[in-house]
Amino acid sequence: MSRKNPRTKKRKGQSKGKGKQKRRSQRTAATSDKHELYELSVQDTEAECEFIDQVWKERRKRFARRLREDFCGTAATSVEWVKRRKDNTAIGVDIDPTVLKWREAKLPDGLDPEQRKRLTLRQGDVRTVRTPRIECVLAMNFSYYLFKTREALRTYFKHVRSSLVNDGMFVLDAYGGSESFEELEEPRKVKGFTYVWDQHAYNPITGDALNYIHFRFPDGSQIKKAFEYDWRLWTLPELQELLTEAGFAKVTVYWEGTDEETEEGDGEFKPTTEGEACEGWIAYLVAEK
Repeated sequence: MSRKNPRTKKRKGQSKGKGKQKRRSQRTAATSDKHELYELSVQDTEAECEFIDQVWKERRKRFARRLREDFCGTAATSVEWVKRRKDNTAIGVDIDPTVLKWREAKLPDGLDPEQRKRLTLRQGDVRTVRTPRIECVLAMNFSYYLFKTREALRTYFKHVRSSLVNDGMFVLDAYGGSESFEELEEPRKVKGFTYVWDQHAYNPITGDALNYIHFRFPDGSQIKKAFEYDWRLWTLPELQELLTEAGFAKVTVYWEGTDEETEEGDGEFKPTTEGEACEGWIAYLVAEK
């Protein structure tokens, strides 16, 4: 399975059509919100919540109710989670107060008063934040790659484990493939704008990667370097080893299947111990306490 843009999860049922927009309604850099653009082009919160339900039904024969979303950003997954079931609760944690304030301002439009009571947003460091014991901790969009040493990443993983209930699980994603180590730009059309994933620099000696997201618009304007990611590109063997060293009893990799027509990812993830050595892939890891 080959995926051109490892930052983007496949949206189930995503339309392939290119609807025409009137000129007066076209997006521009000046009239666009980068956080909204990110949610439209990168995230598929419904699929993430479905995956959590899938894993809990498979491994615990029940649904999780209490979720903590680390590196939550706009907390879009937390919002989706509390909408999913009437007894679901979510805590979104991010170190950036600006993006949390952005979400706070949007809550009245996205959640009713009862749902808003079941969502908590916390500013803090995911390595030290204290929350009630959680059934499921989520770390999506590879944000934990910002921890560049084994010690730093292991410390985070240990803190996650200590935050979980006795049968809790930690769900995180990872990306890789041969193209992940290249310096390249991958544009992709989204309704009303173009999303650009820019693998700007990679150091094979340290594993450091500097990536950007840019947004371009039909009028020629752009939001350049809307988001910056100064990461270490971790591999799946390293991540599995570190999760085990952090004390997790079992770590499982869920690999994405292949769409026979497009020969790209089909959005369906299943546990396996063998993956395809393709140009680009996305996988989930599930670590059980």
